[in-house]
Amino acid sequence: MFSFFTKATKKALPMSDSGARSLSTKFSGALSAMVGRNFLSIDELSNEELRGLLDLSKKFRDTYGKESKVDPTTAGKPMTGKSVAMIFQKRSTRTRVSTETGCYLLGGHGLFLGPSDIQLGVNESMKDTALVLSRFNSIILARVFGHKDIVELAEHSTVPVINALSDLHHPLQTLADLMALEDHFGTENIRGKTLAWVGDGNNVLHDLMLGCAKLGMNVRIATPTGYECNGDIMKKTQQLAKENGTADVFTTTVADEAVKGSDVIVTDTWVSMGQEEEYAKRMKEFEGYEVNSELMSKANDGCAFLHCLPRHPEEVTDEVFYSDASLVFPEAENRMWTVMAVMAAQIGKYD
Repeated sequence: MFSFFTKATKKALPMSDSGARSLSTKFSGALSAMVGRNFLSIDELSNEELRGLLDLSKKFRDTYGKESKVDPTTAGKPMTGKSVAMIFQKRSTRTRVSTETGCYLLGGHGLFLGPSDIQLGVNESMKDTALVLSRFNSIILARVFGHKDIVELAEHSTVPVINALSDLHHPLQTLADLMALEDHFGTENIRGKTLAWVGDGNNVLHDLMLGCAKLGMNVRIATPTGYECNGDIMKKTQQLAKENGTADVFTTTVADEAVKGSDVIVTDTWVSMGQEEEYAKRMKEFEGYEVNSELMSKANDGCAFLHCLPRHPEEVTDEVFYSDASLVFPEAENRMWTVMAVMAAQIGKYD
């Protein structure tokens, strides 16, 4: 049983045997310990594994992306014969489409299982579901409400599990965000950059601040009183920051204070699925947290903007969201390249 803890030309010529071995050796070295292992949160990754996943994501984009000169019919299919059971307790756009398409590009098959498609949590327990799906599929990816559900699936599954979102963590989103920032600033320039979060202290922030600390980035967080991030995850972030030489993990309730000296500003929805009845209350308590041109002007020159989508107008103005500073849509595209990298790492095939 697997532990649920971090236990160019127009037409490309076929890769030579030595070239294939070289690529496989590069990533198997960095990612060998991920084979057969679950991926539930960013802090489960070693620094080497995080670097390996980001590099593999970029390699897959270079190979399978629309700008690639590689013929998709000759590109490697490392997931041939593999299938991914995709459990969705919540509706999704990016997670479902990126996983299905990415799995297809790698030669595998993604199977969508919505709330009305299987007996999960209704007539069949998480344990039984995990044990059954493990017999049919190579990987289980799940987007759930409570984090305990993904932990239970991982505890009983005999194949690797991917957390595609829970109320506590969203590690796939962080990989996509970090990839977008490295593309924008340059991989070698990320260390020492400052990321400011303005909004709810939620699952997206949890993994993002963990990932930033691992890459040596400073983190400045503004949340309204009562919407702070999880205390245990903050402690993990502070420890990782200390280990990786991050200069600053700063928290405040004032958005203007958080963005001072920042190189990127990030926000997310103020009202997540399941919180709709809190809409009026949250709109009042998040006053002053809209990312607009005035707030962006308080950050460093050339400050970038991220939002994981879906976006609502009260969170960020059109002027910022569709500006040259916005990395939102490359960020969204990266969801596919990064989930491809995670799946490939879990089965130990990269070519």
